[in-house]
Amino acid sequence: MDCEKDVLRIQKKLDKIVKEELGQDEALDYLKALKDLPINLAVLTSTRIGMTVNAIRKKSENDEVNNLTKALIKKWKKLLPGSATPKESTKEEGKTSDKAKEPPKESQAPVKESAKDKKGSSSNVQSSFPALPTTTTDSVRLKCREMLCAAIKGDGVAVDGGGDPEYLAQMLEECIFKEFKNTDMKYKNRVRSRVSNLKDTRNPNLRLNFLCGQVSPARLSNMTSEEMASDEMKNIRQKFTKESINDAQLATVQGPNTKR
Repeated sequence: MDCEKDVLRIQKKLDKIVKEELGQDEALDYLKALKDLPINLAVLTSTRIGMTVNAIRKKSENDEVNNLTKALIKKWKKLLPGSATPKESTKEEGKTSDKAKEPPKESQAPVKESAKDKKGSSSNVQSSFPALPTTTTDSVRLKCREMLCAAIKGDGVAVDGGGDPEYLAQMLEECIFKEFKNTDMKYKNRVRSRVSNLKDTRNPNLRLNFLCGQVSPARLSNMTSEEMASDEMKNIRQKFTKESINDAQLATVQGPNTKR
């Protein structure tokens, strides 16, 4: 609990440095403090400190800060289930196999439940711990990332608890590119529609939900125009649909007009 409190305290300081673009020397001190803390899987999940450190990495031009943030992210990723090296994995499997040769029948149910809990924990950590987007030199992809980033930033006012716009733009573009596997017209149209909807001042919730993690890059990359629409537009469409259904039902009940 003390470790979690220390992490949250440092996280607030780092968030302030990112938002106000303060000096990197102070950030370096806080990162060194994080390195010395006994951060475990539970602390990573509850604090989402990985997102904050990744935001520092994206903003900093200080080599020492960049190296330390990368080292921290690499260190913390080793805590994630399934991150063991092949040798470690083989050893663990051997140990598990030896222990499981003659398992007590009564203990089988609790073991299954524990595995399920572990799977849930893994899912929570994966969703809160940042994946690093792949780098690209493709001019079209880079331009699309710039357009998405500008749309995500909006008026430029930082959102409390919001992610790094540049990082989110890169992840969103990468999800779109993975779907089409090229930068043809379908890819460009998909990017343009995301940019248009994120910039729509009549629908600010889409951008805010994306910044705050309520909508993931993978989800936003393939949402339909109806799904991205504002609540007001959804209500209008629902109203028109309902009226059309009522008109059709009324016409069926009344029958065709036979007057001459």
